[in-house]
Amino acid sequence: MAEKIDFTNCRVVPGRAYNGANGKKIAVEYDGILYMLKFPPSGKNKPTGLSYTNSCFSEHIASSIFNLIGVRAHETMLGTFKVGGKEKIVCACKDFTADGKRFFDFCSIKNTILESDSNGTGTELEDILDTIGKQQYISPEVLERHFWDVFVVDALLGNFDRHNGNWGFLFDEKTGESSIAPIYDCGSCLLPQADEKIMNEVLSNEDALHSRIYLYPTSAIKQNDRKINYRDFLMSAEYKSCSEAVKRIVHRIDMEVISEFIDSTPYLSDLQRAFYKHYIKARYNLILVPAFDLADSLEQEPNKPIMGM
Repeated sequence: MAEKIDFTNCRVVPGRAYNGANGKKIAVEYDGILYMLKFPPSGKNKPTGLSYTNSCFSEHIASSIFNLIGVRAHETMLGTFKVGGKEKIVCACKDFTADGKRFFDFCSIKNTILESDSNGTGTELEDILDTIGKQQYISPEVLERHFWDVFVVDALLGNFDRHNGNWGFLFDEKTGESSIAPIYDCGSCLLPQADEKIMNEVLSNEDALHSRIYLYPTSAIKQNDRKINYRDFLMSAEYKSCSEAVKRIVHRIDMEVISEFIDSTPYLSDLQRAFYKHYIKARYNLILVPAFDLADSLEQEPNKPIMGM
């Protein structure tokens, strides 16, 4: 079991602020390293019986799974912080701009493409791919490969909010070089609003599980102005680069390692551990494995028709 950490008495670092709507955030120094503490957003006015959503657990588990799979994400830890005498479980995210590098999200980069008819927040897939091809910060081939790798892992984790404002680039003003920023803002993965009732339903009722795999959550990315259904999109095999990413990512996924990681995560209840392991394994078996098999068969028989298309 990982160490339990109390961040309450850590030095709060002035002059650093973090945007985003998913809970309050402060900068603290822990063990000489700068972290952003993410607090769980209230469950009020949301379709959940939780007083606070599970987004801090989602952030830590999903970010860690990205790293386990080999798609670099920010480093995170779970801990506690007392506010008004009440202890809250928080997610500490290592600040990847602490070394002075400047961060630019994809939204701001997209705004530099003057030929595009949509603004930076537009998440239409063809427009995103067009921007990736035209931007000059990172090799377009490298960036497109990264984009599809992230899309496939988000499909595994059920991320409904990978918009243009929560991925991007780091710029080193000393060297003039740009790099892809670690993946961050994964609090919308793994059904963060699921309370005990929903978790039990997903564990015991196949229809409840399947509805949360085949129907929703959907991607924040759109195709023809509709949010992409992960399974339908991957099974369409419409984009060769996406199918190649499916094959890369599936080869790297070790469900036993993921299960062991969840078992070692502090603060989780037995129900939460069972739920996260069951949900991820089901998405792996019902979304990624069929997409992998299809991509593999199309590689062997490139003229083979796709069923249902």
